[in-house]
Amino acid sequence: MPASVSGQWARWLAGQWARWLAGLLVVVLSGCAGLPDRGSPPLTQALGDTAGTRLGDLVASNAPHPRLSGFRLLVSGEDALGALIDLADHAQKTLDLQYYLIHNDESTRNILAHVQAAADRGVRVRFLLDDIHTVGEDQNLLRFSQHPNIEVRLFNPFPSGRLSLLTRVAGSLTDIGRINHRMHSKMFVADNSMAVTGGRNLGDAYFVRSPTSNFLDLDVVAAGPVVHELSKAFDAFWNSALAYPVETLASAQAPAASTTPPLVGSVASPSPRRTTVLAREIADGRLRLAWVPATVLADRPSKIVSEGDPDLEQTIADDVTALMAGAQRELLVISPYYVPGPRGLALTQALRERGVRVRVLTNSLAATDAPVVHIGYARYREALLRAGVELHELQPKLRVPPRRRLGPYGSSRASLHVKAMVIDRRTVLVGSMNMDPRSARLNSEIGMVLRSPALAEQLVRLYEDVILHSSFRLSLTPENRLQWTKEAPEDPEVHHGEPEASAWLRTLLLLLTPFAPEEML
Repeated sequence: MPASVSGQWARWLAGQWARWLAGLLVVVLSGCAGLPDRGSPPLTQALGDTAGTRLGDLVASNAPHPRLSGFRLLVSGEDALGALIDLADHAQKTLDLQYYLIHNDESTRNILAHVQAAADRGVRVRFLLDDIHTVGEDQNLLRFSQHPNIEVRLFNPFPSGRLSLLTRVAGSLTDIGRINHRMHSKMFVADNSMAVTGGRNLGDAYFVRSPTSNFLDLDVVAAGPVVHELSKAFDAFWNSALAYPVETLASAQAPAASTTPPLVGSVASPSPRRTTVLAREIADGRLRLAWVPATVLADRPSKIVSEGDPDLEQTIADDVTALMAGAQRELLVISPYYVPGPRGLALTQALRERGVRVRVLTNSLAATDAPVVHIGYARYREALLRAGVELHELQPKLRVPPRRRLGPYGSSRASLHVKAMVIDRRTVLVGSMNMDPRSARLNSEIGMVLRSPALAEQLVRLYEDVILHSSFRLSLTPENRLQWTKEAPEDPEVHHGEPEASAWLRTLLLLLTPFAPEEML
């Protein structure tokens, strides 16, 4: 975290303290509340028959075999944003959105404006959002859901103290086990025919439109039978007893002086943007996708109430471990938060003993947006290096060559948010799951396994561009000290401490290390 970022955080915290304290007193005095009556919201399902929809017919006419699914990697933020808008604009019957968080900013408002325009055309919209980051948005979500064709549900909600995250937690102290589990999946599905899924939430930083800090992230456009599997996962969460209609949680009385801008405005004059590849393909009737065998891995909603000890059928963690263990030549892991734990370390050591090359890209302390998680990762660095793992950490400033167009990062800070693996340059896993205990045991996750050497090679090339030009390679000195090296020919450097991280941040982590239980990271 650069000094400027840490200073902003401190000022924000100071400015919010009085409001938090007042809300906390209200919650404490009123006592911990239980969840309200959910009512009997209708059980609904994804579109069953996609024939006759433009997207459904397009996919059917382009697929070389009905069992193959089509994919394209969405590396740049601009392409990812455009793909979401394209799907909203071309949906004719249904749109299903499932997200961990959304930011009330230009990108999200633009996407939701197109979603609302689809609803105006008669498209049924189901919007499922985890409740952890909805502070200040109750009224916006309530207004959005008042459209006759839009329904909004909040997953695993906080029952009271909705003024701030602190007051929400204070109002749920008797239910802390439940609220510590979150729905981390992301998907945007149009007419149960095409979808975008992967690591991105909705917000400027995920589409490289923030002037200060942006994420290096990855989604995929998906088409064909794999989309039906995504929809089944969506339906399971949408119809879960933990999915609450926003009307049961948000007060119908708007605050007297709300400064939160509306999530959705007029779409009469949408912001101009370039014509995307996907839009051109839909117009031409030809989807230039990689048609390959694929499988969806999806946690079940019951994982949320498993008290951190989910059964095998509830979680995809063991499926991911099996993929890694099956590597014969090379395993490439990209994860913003990498905490292998004893089990993951043992697996990595076993792979290395078999001669499998293991390469990992994660965030440096200066680049991460979750410094506390860095504590768990730092505990394993030396053991990973001794096992022969090639360990790289993303620099907070990207210097990737233009031929790997990631987006206009400019002088903004960069943070890794990609969650992906490549096994033997033939199999790709892309999804929402981080390589850490929280994703494995607490959060619900989703991923797709793609059997495609071509897509694997694309991801390997991206990885190698990033590690060469925009990462630190870790190693151990003869004195067994950690060393960070910039290997880029244009900017070689060697560091013997957490590079480019402020002294304030390094000190904070030293203080927090004894109080950071690994199972919570």
